[in-house]
Amino acid sequence: MKIGVKGTIISVDRIASNQRMYCGIHLIVKTNNETIPVHLGPEWYFDDCLINQDIEIAVNDKIEIIGSRISYDGKPAIVAAEVKKGDKTIALRDEIGVPFWSLGGRR
Repeated sequence: MKIGVKGTIISVDRIASNQRMYCGIHLIVKTNNETIPVHLGPEWYFDDCLINQDIEIAVNDKIEIIGSRISYDGKPAIVAAEVKKGDKTIALRDEIGVPFWSLGGRR
């Protein structure tokens, strides 16, 4: 089930994975109710989206996340399907949660 949350970015992190050759982009977002990690996707895909859509994501930005609530390492988190900032939207996953970067570049 998809959820929507609005909040302010308090951290943007590139986290290395032992199983992959790239870093993942993770945000920490403070909402009215909680501070929650948001998993976006691989840095190469996310950076490409930022460049193509002429958008920047930084600490203190107000954003809206559409995604799925999960438990990661026993703690709540969100896997983002979309990130909205102002009038721009970065699409990361399709309506059933399949990452666009795994679809051969189709967005």
